[in-house]
Amino acid sequence: MKLNYYPDTDSLYIDLSEKPSVESREISAGVVLDYDVEGHLVGIDIDNASRKVDLKKLTLNKLPGIIQTNSV
Repeated sequence: MKLNYYPDTDSLYIDLSEKPSVESREISAGVVLDYDVEGHLVGIDIDNASRKVDLKKLTLNKLPGIIQTNSV
């Protein structure tokens, strides 16, 4: 899973899978869910993210695996 914030467009994309998206559904204003060919959720796109979520803090609890950070 990857969280990518794009400050130039104020959008947050949450990659849930490496699989490509073949279908997108807007579930509320500026929130789009992306699905793969099998209908599984692969990503979440949030427009105007700074108005919808707190981007200043991220808390991870008991996630298995390796946590990487990239500040580039």
